[in-house]
Amino acid sequence: MARARITPEEALAFHREPHPGKWEIQATKPMTTQRDLSLAYSPGVAIPCLAIRDDPGLAYDLTNKGNLVAVISNGTAVLGLGNLGALASKPVMEGKSVLFKRFADINSIDLELDTEDVDAFCNAVRLLGPSFGGINLEDIKAPECFIIESRLKEEMDIPVFHDDQHGTAVICAAGLINALHLTGKQLKDCRIVLNGAGAAGIACIELLKSMGADPRNCIVCDTKGVIYQGRTDGMNQWKSGHAIQTDLRTLEEAMQGADVFLGVSAKGAVTPEMVASMARDPVIFAMANPDPEITPEEAHAVRPDAIVATGRSDYPNQVNNVLGFPYLFRGALDIRARAINDAMKIACAEALAALAREDVPDEVALAYGKKLAFGRDYIIPTPFDPRLIHRVPPAVAAAGMRSGVARRPIEDAEAYDAQLRSRLDPTASVLRGIHARARAAQAVMIFAEGDDPRVLRAAVNYQRSGCGRAVVVGRSGDVKEKLTIEGMADAVGEIEVVNAANTPHLETYKAFLYRRLQRRGFDGEDIHRLAARDRHVFAALMLAHGHGDGLVTGATRKSAHVMDLIGHVFDVDTTSGVVGVTAVLHRGRIVLIADTLVQEWPMERDLALIARRGAQVARDLGLTPRVAFLSFSTFGHPVSERATKMHLAPRVLDEEGADFEYEGEMTVDVALNPKAQEAYPFQRLTGPANVLVMPARHSASISVKLMQEMAGATVIGPILAGVDRPIQLCSTVSTASDVLNMAMMAAAQLERPEAQP
Repeated sequence: MARARITPEEALAFHREPHPGKWEIQATKPMTTQRDLSLAYSPGVAIPCLAIRDDPGLAYDLTNKGNLVAVISNGTAVLGLGNLGALASKPVMEGKSVLFKRFADINSIDLELDTEDVDAFCNAVRLLGPSFGGINLEDIKAPECFIIESRLKEEMDIPVFHDDQHGTAVICAAGLINALHLTGKQLKDCRIVLNGAGAAGIACIELLKSMGADPRNCIVCDTKGVIYQGRTDGMNQWKSGHAIQTDLRTLEEAMQGADVFLGVSAKGAVTPEMVASMARDPVIFAMANPDPEITPEEAHAVRPDAIVATGRSDYPNQVNNVLGFPYLFRGALDIRARAINDAMKIACAEALAALAREDVPDEVALAYGKKLAFGRDYIIPTPFDPRLIHRVPPAVAAAGMRSGVARRPIEDAEAYDAQLRSRLDPTASVLRGIHARARAAQAVMIFAEGDDPRVLRAAVNYQRSGCGRAVVVGRSGDVKEKLTIEGMADAVGEIEVVNAANTPHLETYKAFLYRRLQRRGFDGEDIHRLAARDRHVFAALMLAHGHGDGLVTGATRKSAHVMDLIGHVFDVDTTSGVVGVTAVLHRGRIVLIADTLVQEWPMERDLALIARRGAQVARDLGLTPRVAFLSFSTFGHPVSERATKMHLAPRVLDEEGADFEYEGEMTVDVALNPKAQEAYPFQRLTGPANVLVMPARHSASISVKLMQEMAGATVIGPILAGVDRPIQLCSTVSTASDVLNMAMMAAAQLERPEAQP
């Protein structure tokens, strides 16, 4: 499988469009009437203000404090880029904030403090304490980071956590627990070598010592060699705390006979010879970013028995902080913790390690395009394991309660588990699954409209994302000119440009098309004009002849017109069984709406077919289909001739023995709201419907566009279901990202998953 490549223009466009930055603020209360405003602000807001004055703990119940974390930096150690300053660190801090929301449903605001003065920094953060439930420090250079965190922990009564230190330490500890489990070694007996005595390195060795590592067996090195008792060069109080009595002076000497190597230093710091000198079954955590101290290939070449982890996602066993900080804070916030202590960090590491030893769910394998199982190449869970949210925070919370930092202990563990599960965002897993299957398929994707800049950008990004090969239908000169204007001149030679003038297959295409259309009023000249001059028809002919695996089109013409053109090559009319299904994703929910493209006024048997097609698309997306036949009536009331077909359609599925849940007719609130469903105990849906079969094409189309324009929903489709080749139609208002999503969907259809609940 090809590796994804991120280019500067793609990264800048991602941060710039459609709105600058990576997060925005939304109100959680209605702000529509005068009464709403009176309750939200003056005079109603005075009541909670007075209540909090009398009982400060009520701030957690009456404001967002209890689910709000500040991500704070001064930009003195940004990623591996050095001291970029506060302003240049903002993209990273915004990114950290959205990771809190994505993985643990924690609201977060990034704050960049323009000072390198420790006192000024600490004063600013301390004074912000009443606003937040926790403070996540980020990208602050050593040794100032140690001083800042220590002072703020003493001065504040909410968790203060420097993730560069402790996040890396927690994930490192989790991986090491499992690596030692596989090798049959005990932490207390292991000889551990750490290279890199900065924030992360010091935190790693301190956490391991608190977990039982023997300080006499822990050797810390920096750029000047081993940190030994009596050394004065390049020392500080934090390094001195890990100096040991030893005659070893170099990293090379320290590595001889070592059981474990931890690297948070620099590319190439470890040589194959050093690895060869280690003890049996060596554990090597080469965590320097972006390039490790030694690559897994280099280590395994001299020591096949080694277990290797890195900080990179393109190697097994990624030490990724996103496995730690969201869930540590989730557990801490939920018990209103005063701090995140060692007991909570160890509990997090142990929970992560235990999770990796369990069977990996199918949806995780789906996201990664391969089956994962505990072993030397899988000692740390993947960031997209859906169990993380309800397995790690309870362990953290329990440790916090045992260690006495909880202000509100959790009394009902089952209710807490259910609450955590409800925070999962199914739409994220759906999109991730689509992209993962697209990468696994490695499809040759045909982009029919090479004259449109959005399509060209999508084609380039499809190929650079490692999904396969992009083929653009257009003129080479036009493609080159438009890519250059878009700032993507370097992509000109990357994608293949095809047209009627440079293909050897034109006569074959024309002969095929003539056989299809000769009895439908098309003569030879008509056929030539369609095959040689219309990009939609030409692209469809390419797909029909196996010169591509999937097709994306429709960004420049109305869907109905594109359907007519594709219909010259494929059977996509109302008698062919083809259905248009559109996926609507909004605020953690996903529904499929059909038929949005083909059937104008379907009757009961047409509606049953639409339901079957919609159920198959749901399964393609990794969902367990629950189909609702929608109307303005529910189970026969009010009586209407127009609702009759929706009432009869489920009976057709009864006769056919459909193997998915379905029910109707019903109004949309009954279909989507479990509370409303309780009023009808006889109905057969076990949860909210995720496939909505509409009475007519116009109602389906209106519903989709209303959700898109009024609610800002993400729309994927219409997805053509029932065609034997993957063909996806974009809308004329599609962005480059929308076109790319449709290409991913087309490719994903080549890799059909099993349905997930």
